[in-house]
Formats: sequence, C-alpha cells, structure tokens
Amino acid sequence: MPSFCAHLIAAAEAAEPEPLTPGCQECAEHGELNWAHLRMCVTCGHVGCCDSSPHRHATAHHSATGHPVMRSIEPGENWRWCYVDVELMA
Repeated sequence: MPSFCAHLIAAAEAAEPEPLTPGCQECAEHGELNWAHLRMCVTCGHVGCCDSSPHRHATAHHSATGHPVMRSIEPGENWRWCYVDVELMA
C-alpha cells in the first residue's frame, strides 16, 4: 500500500472548492488560451496550466501561495500532486 504525505491525505479528506475559472486564470488574463492541461489548487480553487504548458501557472501559484496540493481537472483524470513532498496520489 502506498504511503501518502499528510498534505495529500488531508486534501483527500477535505471538501474541495469549486474551480474559480474554467481555464488557466493567468493565461486568460493575457489573452493566451494555449495551455496543455489544467490543474486546480485544492486549497482555494485557483486554476492554472500544467508544467507542460509554456507558463506553468499551477506551479507558479504554489510558489506564490505555498498551497501544497493541486489536482488535475482534465476529463477522466483523478489524481493529486503535493508540491511540498513531491508525491502523487492516483
């Protein structure tokens, strides 16, 4: 059985916020809608583009806020990532 970090366990047990935007918030503010995949912060609902996208806004959100866990909001994906402990919960 995998061992998950405390951030991932807490995120799995907590109610998730609704996504604040339908796409990457920062990309949309700059008129750029060319992201690879979307990730949502499970602390506040911020939606950002993934690290395969040019601007990596999901990671930038973690760096700016310290919010530890994000999850994919792509259809058919149900995994979470902890930036602090560099751990995946699938």
